[in-house]
Amino acid sequence: MIARLLGFLFLALGAIGIFLPVWPTTIFWIIAALAFTRSSPAMRDWIYARPKLGPPIRDFVEQGTLSRASKTGAIAGMSLAAAISTALLWGRWTWIAVALGLIAVGMAYVLTRPSEPV
Repeated sequence: MIARLLGFLFLALGAIGIFLPVWPTTIFWIIAALAFTRSSPAMRDWIYARPKLGPPIRDFVEQGTLSRASKTGAIAGMSLAAAISTALLWGRWTWIAVALGLIAVGMAYVLTRPSEPV
């Protein structure tokens, strides 16, 4: 029950990203697909059936892989986030260090995912 509710919550959060350019869609839909894996396979399959987002989400959830294009997009987005964070937090060195550290962890995770199924 809770997994299904979380799935719908993250599906809704991801849907916002379709209309709001700065809001991510894919990460929320990955979480939704994971929540729906056991609680609602039909909803998981609905996410997988989306033409542009479905196949990469399925590959990540089921095989743990990220295509080179997905990695490039993620790294570009995180680089932009790092630049914006640095600009907005200028002078608050501890906050900048924390923000850049978290972004670096995210980049390392993305870069260490295989591009092809293992």
